[in-house]
Amino acid sequence: MADSSDIVRSLSKGKGDLSRSDVEALFASKLEEAFAALGCFNLAIFGKTGAGKSTLVNAIFGAQVAETGFGKPVTKGMNYYRHPGGQLGLYDSEGFETGTSGDVILEGLHRLVKERADAPVDERIHAVWYLARWSDRRFEDRQADFVRKLDALGLPVMVVLTQVPSRGSLDSVHPEAEQMATYIEGLGLPLKPSGSVLLTNALADEFTGSPVLGLQELLDATYLVVPEAAAGALTAAQQLDLERKRQAAKRVILSAVAIASGVGATPIPFADAVLLVPTQVTMIARITAAYGVPSTNSRTLAALGSIVLTGGATMAGRYAVTSLLKFVPGGNVASSVISAGVAGTLTRTVGWAWARVCEHGLMLPKEQAGAFWSGGAPQELFLAFMRKGAPKAG
Repeated sequence: MADSSDIVRSLSKGKGDLSRSDVEALFASKLEEAFAALGCFNLAIFGKTGAGKSTLVNAIFGAQVAETGFGKPVTKGMNYYRHPGGQLGLYDSEGFETGTSGDVILEGLHRLVKERADAPVDERIHAVWYLARWSDRRFEDRQADFVRKLDALGLPVMVVLTQVPSRGSLDSVHPEAEQMATYIEGLGLPLKPSGSVLLTNALADEFTGSPVLGLQELLDATYLVVPEAAAGALTAAQQLDLERKRQAAKRVILSAVAIASGVGATPIPFADAVLLVPTQVTMIARITAAYGVPSTNSRTLAALGSIVLTGGATMAGRYAVTSLLKFVPGGNVASSVISAGVAGTLTRTVGWAWARVCEHGLMLPKEQAGAFWSGGAPQELFLAFMRKGAPKAG
């Protein structure tokens, strides 16, 4: 099996066919590159015991980072957890209370921020959530002082009220929660991004009928404070907003279509369809990363990607004819060449079909997702989506 860089060089010179193992090697390499390019979104989260830190993180990111990630102490009273997927890092002060322990944490944070001021973006803290449980019905002076000191370190701080009961919207929250938010906002704290306290409830309460509340608003606010370089990692890590993942996939697909159309600008014979493979391999890898498909599944994706791209053909140079091109409007199997339009349409359809597969896999319950990715369902689903074609607005 050739090295992935050798494969790309060979294709660029128009030499030979590719075996499925070649495509698998290329896909594995591009998948690793795609995840690495996203970097990591780092969130620091503070609040008294019982404020619901882990519940809120789980609701937005779909994983108990402290339970599934790799933790290490970074300063006294604080640990850093990196989720196995690599796109989410969490600074967590388990059992944090205001007072002396808060001062110790601030001192350690000061050193941490100073040490990483010139470090790569994915090693810095990008956002801070300071959680206060609404049912405490008070926000102490020490809590306010802690928020001010976090801001003085140059960290964007959002104050989040948790476990807020409502009748279904932010316009119908418990009146005492509204009063508490108004009180905090009146303290003149440097609240990001707009000076407002965010009201949330991460877990629906069937007994009281109080629904999930404010999670999308918290996520939207977080996007407003993170640097652009960390936004892609946040999109991959969060599991709440599929539309943001779709838009990230759309940008990847549009870029790949432009490249593929360039390849076909001078019509190429079917025998040279292999020239489209590097573009489509890179596109599928980047879509996979954009959706944040869990790394535990990505090990199967190298083999899966090669099967998808070759459509079961022995040589990748024939896949456009034997498996995929017949599904694409304008892709006339009887023709002898692939034009720029056909190359672009084929690539676009492949991209959106794979995006839909990723989205389907992410929407499955955790206990079903593993079986989905390790079985033959993704290939079958991919071909079904190919037959439907790309969305008109895609």
